[in-house]
Order: sequence, then C-alpha cells, then structure tokens
Amino acid sequence: MSEKPADSTTSTDLPLPYADRPVASAPGHWVLARAGKRVLRPGGAALSAAMLSHAGLAGADVVELAPGLGRTAAEIIKDRPASYTAIDRDPDAARRVAAVVGDLGSVRQGEAADTGLDDASADVVVGEAMLTMQGDKGKAAIVAEAARVLRPGGRYAIHELGVTPDDIDEEYYTELRRDLARSIHVNARPMTAAAWKELMEDAGLVVDWVDTAPMALLKVGRNIRDEGLGGFLRIARNVAADKELRGRVQEMARTFKRYEKNMVGIALVAHKPES
Repeated sequence: MSEKPADSTTSTDLPLPYADRPVASAPGHWVLARAGKRVLRPGGAALSAAMLSHAGLAGADVVELAPGLGRTAAEIIKDRPASYTAIDRDPDAARRVAAVVGDLGSVRQGEAADTGLDDASADVVVGEAMLTMQGDKGKAAIVAEAARVLRPGGRYAIHELGVTPDDIDEEYYTELRRDLARSIHVNARPMTAAAWKELMEDAGLVVDWVDTAPMALLKVGRNIRDEGLGGFLRIARNVAADKELRGRVQEMARTFKRYEKNMVGIALVAHKPES
C-alpha cells in the first residue's frame, strides 16, 4: 500500500447518485449531498469514528457496503487495513468511491445482500445509513450476507437511524416512520436499540458495543463540526441560492425537529463467534 488515499476532492467532478432525478423527488440524503453535505450519517462523524475505532481495522480485510460518497472509505484507509473492498449498487457512487480510495482498495458494483464475495473472506464488514432504508426482509438479508462473508471472530460495524425509547408507543412510531418517509422520499424504517441488537443476534452475531448520538443532521453546530466552517458556509450558500433545494431541506428540517426527542444515530459492533 502507498501511504495515503486519494484526496476525496478528486471525486467532486463525478456525478452524484440520482443526479438525473429532480430535487423534488430525489432521496433526502442525496438532496443533502447536492447541497454540498459530505457527512450523511445520522449520528455524525464522531459516532462513525467511534464505531470504526471499535471495529479493529488495522491489518484487517475490510468490506464496506453502500459506501456512498466515500467519506468513511477514506477514514478506513487511514487505519491501514490489509485490504479494502467496497460494494455499491449505484455505478456513480462506485466511481466516486473508487476515486477516493485510488489504488488502495477496490470497488465493485453489486448488491449488499448478494455481494458475490467468498465465504469467510473478511475480518470487518462496515455499513452505514443503509439498513434503515430496507424493510424487515431486506435488513435480515443484508445482515445475513455480512455474517456469511465474515471470518469467525470478524466484526460487523453499522451506523444507522434509531428510535427511542425501546418501548415507544406503536401508534406514534408508525406516525414517525410515515412522516419521515414523506419527508426524505425513502421508506425509511428506523428501529429501537433493542430491535437493532435483535437483528444482529438473529444472524448469529454477538453484539459487543452500542452507542448513540443525537440525530442532528441539519443542526448548525453538528454541521460545523462535521463539515468544517468552510463546508458549512458552502452548504448554506447552495441552499440559499436554490429555491427547490431550499424547500426540500426545510421540509426535512421540520420533520427532524418534530421527532428529535425520539430519533438518534445508533452504532453497533458485533462479532461472529468462533464456533
């Protein structure tokens, strides 16, 4: 391996996923990416960093599912894994991540639930902000695939959208999911911490670490921390200059504000037992 990954700015001229879809109908996370946002994780960059620190990346064969813009890929490469492989169904996303990792990793176009990778071929599997977008069967299929790809003792690290408390009122929870789906134009299905743990355990994994952070994706303070002051100002200018983009961002912000007491970013690291 050479000493560092390609700078993520080398991918900025490549098209974003869903770039051909109008802002009015594009998924919320790609709307924010068009605005210039680069950290698209519910719990922010700090929760992602904590998750990666518990995953044991150094010297490991790492697989990342649905790497998006490649922000986490760059952080993984910094920890000097033995290998890095990304799987993304979107060809534009795959090209952007390939530009980020350069010759320090490989990117394949494929499905998270059917990666085509060999059994027991990875020490770590990472997935962020992608299981939430799946229904129950889709979630289970992806986690089962991660478990299949992992070697005994290997770790699966996820960062997703959670809801609190574990005994949240079912009617209110249904309302939250409905309003969130309408706002971000994706049928997102966040879950409680207990349900995320159960999902891992049902695939035969043992949960070792769990942490949460406020879901502050559109808060000013979080954006300055995650994007830097310059990045935040760039996002603000882009949103102010585009009426359609501004409308979508404001709609999402209202929904996030309405349910902010019951939505969190949640990260888990689980391992595959030796036997």
